[in-house]
Amino acid sequence: MSGAPAPAVPEARGAGAAGGTREAAGDSGRSSGGTPPNRGDGAIPDVETTTRLRPIGDRHPSPPPPPARPPRPVGSVDMTPRADAPRPPAQLWIPPETPAEMTTRLRPVPARHPARTVGAIASVVLGLGLIGGAVTGTWLTGDSSADTPEGATYAQVRAAWHSVPVDTLFPRTLTGDDAGPGGADRAWTRIAVAPDGDCAAALDPLLTKALEPVGCTRVLRATYTDATASSVTTVGLVFTEADQQGMLALHNRFTTESLGERTDLMPRTFPAKGTVAAGFGSDQRASWTVEVVTEAPVVVYAVSGFADGRAVSDPQPADEARAKGATSDPAQAGLGHEAAGVAERIQEALRRAVGQNSGGKEGGTDGGTTDADRDRAPRPASGQATENPR
Repeated sequence: MSGAPAPAVPEARGAGAAGGTREAAGDSGRSSGGTPPNRGDGAIPDVETTTRLRPIGDRHPSPPPPPARPPRPVGSVDMTPRADAPRPPAQLWIPPETPAEMTTRLRPVPARHPARTVGAIASVVLGLGLIGGAVTGTWLTGDSSADTPEGATYAQVRAAWHSVPVDTLFPRTLTGDDAGPGGADRAWTRIAVAPDGDCAAALDPLLTKALEPVGCTRVLRATYTDATASSVTTVGLVFTEADQQGMLALHNRFTTESLGERTDLMPRTFPAKGTVAAGFGSDQRASWTVEVVTEAPVVVYAVSGFADGRAVSDPQPADEARAKGATSDPAQAGLGHEAAGVAERIQEALRRAVGQNSGGKEGGTDGGTTDADRDRAPRPASGQATENPR
């Protein structure tokens, strides 16, 4: 089998066709004057790999230029967005604008009557006038209580201890109609005047403490004796710094708490050497009274005792000693009447003195003063008493 001859290979038809084609192409090329492509080795390729080339346009053509814009007028602003301006985001949301004002249907307003307009204007003017007057008055007066009649009286009395003569504050003689026991008339004579002093030296410590709310300025004292020289009475004026409200509060306290009836608040005496009151000490106090004056910054007090110097073991307030049916020694001796009678006359003398200084008329001679008593008298020097021995 190995020696059998190989079969003959038939000529491909395609090759011949291809050759015919190449030849036709060569003829065509030669007839057209073209030159077949050269592969470099001088052989002509069996198959043509390219055809006639045609120009291919750009796949992404540039956009045509924008049309020319007409010129803008001078001063105008072009709000057209640029071609290259970024586009706004698709999710941008702007809330609707809220109207600035909400109005409702307006109602017609009737025309105002002329009389009402005039009345309204008059009311406004009157109100402004009253307010302006009040403000001006307050500014001019300074809202000071001293400018009121009560304030003026308080200011005068507060200065009376150094501006009023001693014979005016403590007249040399005092008379009291129906001032004694059973409505008997009484008369008293001044026998000594103490120099002005402070509360600590002139008053009991507890009484001084009770008067602290009103503030003690000075204390003036004098001692009197009756017509028979059997009793002696020391009377005092305590000048305070309080106003009317303060004195009223102190008066209410003395009344509600019965401070004027407490023996530990009994005023001190003023004994004067060489007089019937020389032995009038603390043990000789028999009856007393303390009166808080609300019309002036003054507290008036008086304390009485026996002129012979006898001690009293059971002193009694003047109101109790003057009561009907009282049988105590001070009541039987009329010492309650002595203390109350002298205190009332000194208080009246102070009121007359203030009335004279303010230009008022003197209201009679209830205090038993005379024309000579009203003349200015020198005030005793500090630490020295004025004495009128009997």
